[in-house]
Amino acid sequence: MRSKPIDVILKLGTAMLLSLTMAPAFAQAPPPMTEANRAMQIAQARQANAALMHQYLWQSRVEIIKNGTVKDMRLEQVSYDPNGQLQHTTLNDQGGNKMYLPTPIGFLRRGIAEHEKEEMEKYLAGLKGMLEQYTLPTAGKILDFMTSAKPSGPDAQGLFQMSGNNVVLPGDNLTLWVNPWTQHVRRMTVTTTFQGDSVQLDATFATLPQTNLNYVSLAEATVASKQLSVQVQNYNYTHY
Repeated sequence: MRSKPIDVILKLGTAMLLSLTMAPAFAQAPPPMTEANRAMQIAQARQANAALMHQYLWQSRVEIIKNGTVKDMRLEQVSYDPNGQLQHTTLNDQGGNKMYLPTPIGFLRRGIAEHEKEEMEKYLAGLKGMLEQYTLPTAGKILDFMTSAKPSGPDAQGLFQMSGNNVVLPGDNLTLWVNPWTQHVRRMTVTTTFQGDSVQLDATFATLPQTNLNYVSLAEATVASKQLSVQVQNYNYTHY
């Protein structure tokens, strides 16, 4: 077992990839409440969803694309061990046909020059750390965002949108689309900068109808100036 190549979202993959929300569906429109109470509700829903995630194993496909070429493609089975640590089992192991690297990249194709692998590893590690700040990991961070964000909606799908600027860095933007009945996040986007480069993160969420587990089904982080993108797809969730 090896660590996941890159845990983008946002704590998005299991954590932005678990900045997920889960709450019981309302029988009628959600009653009015203060922003502080709503922030606490979302934080509690995340904790419940994270606990439920420990009861599942799933598959994950990660691609690192540079200059329009797939530099790294990895298929993994992911689950939690009894100590609550994520375990990753590589499903597309081809022996000596790939080069393993330390986390968070995992491995890149052998044909990449050594200096390029090292530079990419360092850059993606820093990018991952920066994007994790947009998970709003505490009720206080959620409240700060909700207080300054501009709400709108519902849209054609019945989702409400919350958009805020200067969330982590000056000039950045975080936008969430939320189902008001379940408090599930259905989509999130982040526009920010890293080492002078503009970064765009887009994540789509899905919900399992059997248990109401909410998870990131597809996420992509793009650095246009470097012609670099990281795509993460999570699927085949199985309860055990």
